[in-house]
Amino acid sequence: MQHNTFLTFVLGGLMMALLGCGAQVAAGEPAVSQSAPSGGTLTIYAGRTEDLVGPLIEQFEAESGLEVEVRYGDTAQMAATILEEGDNSPADVYYGQDAGALGALANAGRLARLPEVLLNQVDPRFRSPDGLWVGTSGRARVVVYNTDQLSEADLPDDIFGFCAPAWQGRLGWAPTNGSFQAFVTALRAVEGEKRAREWLSCIQANEPVFYPNNTSIVAAVGAGEIEAGFVNHYYLFRFLAEHPDFPARNYHPRAGDVGAMINVAGVGIVNTTANREAAEKFVSFLLSQSSQAYFNAETNEYPLANQNIELNPLLTPLRNIQTPAIDLNELEDLDGTLQLLHELGIL
Repeated sequence: MQHNTFLTFVLGGLMMALLGCGAQVAAGEPAVSQSAPSGGTLTIYAGRTEDLVGPLIEQFEAESGLEVEVRYGDTAQMAATILEEGDNSPADVYYGQDAGALGALANAGRLARLPEVLLNQVDPRFRSPDGLWVGTSGRARVVVYNTDQLSEADLPDDIFGFCAPAWQGRLGWAPTNGSFQAFVTALRAVEGEKRAREWLSCIQANEPVFYPNNTSIVAAVGAGEIEAGFVNHYYLFRFLAEHPDFPARNYHPRAGDVGAMINVAGVGIVNTTANREAAEKFVSFLLSQSSQAYFNAETNEYPLANQNIELNPLLTPLRNIQTPAIDLNELEDLDGTLQLLHELGIL
């Protein structure tokens, strides 16, 4: 995701709508319309790409017999649209690729509480503490490194270890990418503004190579252009699928700081839905064995329900990753992250 005028507009609209809507419905109140509990068209606002989730939604439509309309767009954009539409939103379900947008909708009172039978399928750290959304697949933040140049023992315990001058010119990052910006937002939430600023400044001083996205970082690591880079875990597996001897691996910082965080794609029911029963069926479908296996097979994302799914042998199990204590709702302040990145001259 590149930062541009349109994104700034979307994020600005998101924050303005958040402020406007927050006073109308208190977060956590299930102010859901009870009319037309079943039937009709289920409208999904999707912040995931059509080529990835389209086949899955078609499967749901075939299995459920429901008519489904999907509106695709950027995750922040679709959340902002729901906030702007307010009580008139036709959306029944919001399905996004980032916990920050889900948190924004939850904090604005635009999501209805989910039934316990759905919530209890997912570990509490991967769902809303108020029961307003649930994670459907997990994405680990990692450091990808070149195995010809480094071993895991050569890597620091936490991301602040990369501030050492010895790492100058050896790193890559993608500040315009959405996953990097979500990571910085988490860094601000967990470590505070001052500490986040310090990390960004020290990495910047080490002159990291600037890349447009995660894929190009992994490619550069494998080619030996850089020795390590900050990415999401699943990009490496796209390379390994084509080249099993690709000389790179993922490292989860052993200290369990934000560099090892798990973000989620997730789903929530919009609190103005007139089709609650169908919306719950869709949430249940995303947590089903077949859907969880689909994401694991297609993208190597972590299944968050039905934990008996067999993972890629090179994928570190969630239980073996030290992760920071973080309320994923706190990832909503992307606007503050963009301001900080601009202030430091990184964007």
